[in-house]
Amino acid sequence: MVKAFVVYLRTHGHPGLKVNRWPDQVNRKTPDIDAIAGHFAIEHTSIDTVEKQRKTSAHFTSFIGDIRNELKGKVPFRLRITIQQSAIKVGQDWSAIRTALKDWIVTIAPSLSDGRHSIDEGAIPGVPFGLIARKASDRPPNILFQIIAPTDTKFADRLRKQLTPKVHKLAKYHPKKTTVLLLESNDMINMNGCILLDAIQAAYPEALPPGIDQVWYADTSVSGTEVIFAEFTEHLCTHRRVAP
Repeated sequence: MVKAFVVYLRTHGHPGLKVNRWPDQVNRKTPDIDAIAGHFAIEHTSIDTVEKQRKTSAHFTSFIGDIRNELKGKVPFRLRITIQQSAIKVGQDWSAIRTALKDWIVTIAPSLSDGRHSIDEGAIPGVPFGLIARKASDRPPNILFQIIAPTDTKFADRLRKQLTPKVHKLAKYHPKKTTVLLLESNDMINMNGCILLDAIQAAYPEALPPGIDQVWYADTSVSGTEVIFAEFTEHLCTHRRVAP
């Protein structure tokens, strides 16, 4: 991700920019930042939109298995299936559920009209939860899965705790370098630029913490496409400095 970010900067106003050092790989005595690229000091971190998101995502990935590849060519429409996070539980017979869900996709979904369908719990034999199915016959064939997490009112607090050690590492390079905090999220459902920006502003209501010059967002939510980079700095209040 850092390499991709440096390439982006190089093609957007910083010709010749490249990674000169990887401090965290060299400095084994104390925590250090990810990269030095020209006059930039860069620290990257992945953001969990909801608590234990990566663990939940792993469960979800295990649940859906390889359904998309197994049904490739068998579904001549686009089908987006949305499931509540609370429906995915440890101890479920995921293999049996996958089999039942694949059978429903192949035998029942073709008869659905285009649009949104709310499928109640128990409506699909062998699937112990409800789901939302969105069908589009005019879109390229594909099967997409999404998971919806409950609203997390503590996101800003968790974000601040996660970023505090990152801020401390970057502060050591300020002001000799332009310090950059690069925040990555691959969450298509619960995250976007506006949500993350609001959370940063809530975590640091007065200003960015001292030692941080720039904050960037790396959106990696759409697999197989170019990463979308967006700078947040100008949207954050920087006229005062507060301790992290």
